[in-house]
Amino acid sequence: MGARIEQHLSIVIPVHNENESIGDTLSRCIKLREVERFREIEILVVDDASTDGTSDQLNSYDVTIVRHPTKAGYGRSLKDGIKNARFDTIIITDADGTYPIESIVELVDLYEDGFNMIVGARTGPHYRAPGIRSPLRSILRWIVGFIVGETIPDINSGLRVFSKSEVAPYLRRLCNTFSFTTSLTLAYYLTQKFVAYVPITYSQRIGSTKTKVFKDSLRTLQYIVQIVLYYNPIKIFLLLCVFNILLGTIGFFVGVMFKFQVGYYFAFFSIFSTMLWFVLGLLAEQLGQILSPRD
Repeated sequence: MGARIEQHLSIVIPVHNENESIGDTLSRCIKLREVERFREIEILVVDDASTDGTSDQLNSYDVTIVRHPTKAGYGRSLKDGIKNARFDTIIITDADGTYPIESIVELVDLYEDGFNMIVGARTGPHYRAPGIRSPLRSILRWIVGFIVGETIPDINSGLRVFSKSEVAPYLRRLCNTFSFTTSLTLAYYLTQKFVAYVPITYSQRIGSTKTKVFKDSLRTLQYIVQIVLYYNPIKIFLLLCVFNILLGTIGFFVGVMFKFQVGYYFAFFSIFSTMLWFVLGLLAEQLGQILSPRD
């Protein structure tokens, strides 16, 4: 490993009503400017129409501010921050105090080794959310892992390092809400980008969460389907094939065990529809390669 080069960095922070935590987050980001090999650090805050005094706090810090007149969403805020960033090396992080800002140094170190994106993989008790949130997160992680063909430690972490010029072609297809990071993860994997993970300690959120479990999970699933249909559509059809085969297997055993003739019919229908889904998947893949410009 060669000597580390001096870096110009842009830290992009989306903010909406984070009055309790924004001061500490910005102070920790500003402290990174003391790291000698970081030649210059731009801190760019996108104020997504905050109404709790966050906007007034921002004026007290040496940061660049982009303001939205009305609430546009987490993903849209990140997109606008990335587009307005001065430097090519982009770091995104949240303003709620959950991410260890000091870990940015380690993420940038690994990024310099030639990866396209470095992700802070969250660990610790505060990441293992109580209630329904944790099972839903595991289901989404399994779906994404199946689609890309490998286990992904953290599909929607909000602490990442990547290149502005590399991410630019993807932005118009990425989600404008909390699913932005999930859709970004998928887009990079499906276009054979090099992604690495650094374990980080995830802290308790300061203030109340703005995510809605079921609504955001359904929206995330929607964007997963859209991203995969654009970059690698056959994966969605393969997932449907697996689901059909499972249903057919259940139908067959029900027919055998309980002498229900309808079980055999159901198994036959599942086999037939599996073949149909697979052929449609192949056609979609070929049409995608012919008609769609690849990023």
